[in-house]
Amino acid sequence: MVVVMAPDATDEDVAAVVAKVESVGGEAFVSKGVVRTIIGLVGDIDSFHHLNLRTLRGVADVHRISDPFKLVSRQHHPERTTVWVGPAGHQVPIGPDTFTFAAGPCAVESAEQTMEAAAMAKSAGATLLRGGAFKPRTSPYAFQGLGVAALEILADVREATGMPVVTEVVDARDVPVVADHADMLQIGTRNMSNFSLLQAVGRAGKPVLLKRGMTSTVEEWLMAAEYIAQRGNLDIVLCERGIRTFEPSTRNTLDLSAVPVVQASSHLPVIVDPSHAAGRKDLVVPLSRAAIAVGADGIIVDVHPDPEKALCDGPQALLGQELRDLATAVRRLPPAVGRVDAAELVRA
Repeated sequence: MVVVMAPDATDEDVAAVVAKVESVGGEAFVSKGVVRTIIGLVGDIDSFHHLNLRTLRGVADVHRISDPFKLVSRQHHPERTTVWVGPAGHQVPIGPDTFTFAAGPCAVESAEQTMEAAAMAKSAGATLLRGGAFKPRTSPYAFQGLGVAALEILADVREATGMPVVTEVVDARDVPVVADHADMLQIGTRNMSNFSLLQAVGRAGKPVLLKRGMTSTVEEWLMAAEYIAQRGNLDIVLCERGIRTFEPSTRNTLDLSAVPVVQASSHLPVIVDPSHAAGRKDLVVPLSRAAIAVGADGIIVDVHPDPEKALCDGPQALLGQELRDLATAVRRLPPAVGRVDAAELVRA
């Protein structure tokens, strides 16, 4: 069961609902989004019905949810959510009315490389800067990222370019320091089922980009989002980045059907990562076009000023003509499917 609070509900109104639920032995999980607060109830449903929660001040509605993922379900939130990313004065929207383009280096290697990649991304039309500070790699011998030094570089580049930063966090102990430097916390495919990490980012007070696990079903992906929402954060963006199949011609198989499937089930925005799906730069532009056509709320891609020398995922990073082709696609195609460039709606 979910209690939806009115937009003008006060903290005292929320506390009164929580107290009522706890008085009959239930648990109440408060989750706050940009424009609304919802409270997920766990316990005896029949006892909750006797509380007459709809009569409490500040309560807009009460829903009994059949989906296992209750807080992120469209059953209580039929309108799709827009998540705003960035500091006050420069917030970028990701949602159903816009198309948001995020780009940057897969890994931060140096201040110079990151600044150059950010300039490339911005010139191509990107409004969000992606860059890896902590890199969970398949091989323990591969480049693992610069850590906190990379976070400081990303913060400096944000200051210079005005682009809000999204970067991955891989350890719950690092959530505070990453949240201090970044505007959006990314959970990568390898950590989608790291439940303690999901709970930690849910408490961090920053928007979260949740990538689909490489072997996860859509329901498992949405249940991972529920872990974040249950700890107080509804500002979640889902990212389809390809799943592992028997097909070896690409790194992963991009499941574009997941975009409309998830949008039908959840109110959360959904973007696509064609770079990590394909693992090949020649496929990034056509897959981006397909993501736009299928209704994705945005894309996130790798760019690098010198892909052949990249310390991480160079073969998929865009440069030159491929990046110009992508810039053309993200400028021309979204209006054809009723989308506005997110750059036009940045909130001051």
